[in-house]
Amino acid sequence: MTAKPTIAFSHLGCEKNRIDTEHMIGLLAEAGYGIDANEELADVVVVNTCSFIQAAREESVRTLVELAESGKKIVIAGCLAQHFQDQLLAELPEAIALVGTGDYHRIVDVLQRTESGERVNAISQEPSFIADENLPRYRTTTSAVAYLRVAEGCDYRCAFCIIPHLRGKQRSRSIESIVAEAHQLASEGVQELVLISQITTNYGLDRYGKPMLAELLRQLGQVDVPWIRIHYAYPTGLTPDVIAAIRETHNVLPYLDLPLQHSHPEILKAMNRPWQGNVNDRIIEQLKEALPDAVLRTTFIAGFPGETEAHFRHLQQFIERHEFDHVGVFAFSPEDGTAAIDLPNPVPDEVKEARRDALMATQQPIAERRNRAQIGRLVDVLIEQEQPSTGLKIGRSARFAPEVDGMVYVQGEAALGSLVTVRITDADIYDLHGEVASAADLFQASRQPSLT
Repeated sequence: MTAKPTIAFSHLGCEKNRIDTEHMIGLLAEAGYGIDANEELADVVVVNTCSFIQAAREESVRTLVELAESGKKIVIAGCLAQHFQDQLLAELPEAIALVGTGDYHRIVDVLQRTESGERVNAISQEPSFIADENLPRYRTTTSAVAYLRVAEGCDYRCAFCIIPHLRGKQRSRSIESIVAEAHQLASEGVQELVLISQITTNYGLDRYGKPMLAELLRQLGQVDVPWIRIHYAYPTGLTPDVIAAIRETHNVLPYLDLPLQHSHPEILKAMNRPWQGNVNDRIIEQLKEALPDAVLRTTFIAGFPGETEAHFRHLQQFIERHEFDHVGVFAFSPEDGTAAIDLPNPVPDEVKEARRDALMATQQPIAERRNRAQIGRLVDVLIEQEQPSTGLKIGRSARFAPEVDGMVYVQGEAALGSLVTVRITDADIYDLHGEVASAADLFQASRQPSLT
């Protein structure tokens, strides 16, 4: 019997892509394929690619070319494969297969077909699959953290975004399926679940006829996991019922990732985000009033076509007024297949970059001030790493999401994967520093809010 080839994975892109990778690893391992973390020792490398913006495409292409030049057989999966399937097959003879964003569950069949010499194009033109709790999965995050996908795809058509073309229309999992997987992950020792989709506040709209995030959160409150974090919450979807569910569900963190993209109504209209036209100062203030302990993260695009100096200044002042805890800024990237590619009055690259840098410079003192407000407080920290050379433990407080926010550097004894109470002793723009709380410190813990 011929031995099955050994497979390595190169993962690029977002946490949605990461879950796809984890399912492919789980399926291949179950089918008897060897999985090796070392690409040099593998017979085949599966590259799960990103194609969201130009920089992501360049990273994906660079990875593919390097593997091809090393003589590796390559399976190209994910968004770049979905986006450029014809070009990839023509230009990379080392690519033995393509796997689309809605086809990762077919990975075993794809590999089996390539073993017989077939060059496989496994890409559905309209992605429609979404995994449930029964599809094998091997997590690649730290043992204490897991991403939990509640829906896939998007029904909006933002002018700058290629995701609906790459990922398909929104398709939500059932509440029962999500909660079942949450229980599975909790039984594995997971301490933090991060709920993800393209628009989590729209969860359930396609399946139930109305958004069902509030009901989902309340049911997840019965899962034995300390932290549940929501990613990609649109302000207009944070209804009183959703806010009440966040406030009343003990393990749901008041951490809101609000992908606002801009503040000026004219730019928002050009971006084709009509539902966001009323996201003004008052709505942000209402969120803060309803969830006074909330940590707010957002992202903005600098240099969208037609953005004038006045539009840019409006955005800069918006950041100054609202003092978000965390802000990410991207220079606009024109994408083929999106409406924004044909918009007039493009902003020169050097201006886009300068505006991005200026917005980040505006945010940095705000972020440092927000972090320094933590000094002296007692906060729970999820320990995820350690530095043997220094003895420091590295983790995150509830105000920091995995991979996108800062870290907490902790002195003292703490087990990996545990939640420990830490007294914050110092802070900088992005990170916090502290020490494991003493008995005297712990006496004060119940008197302090957990996030702000």
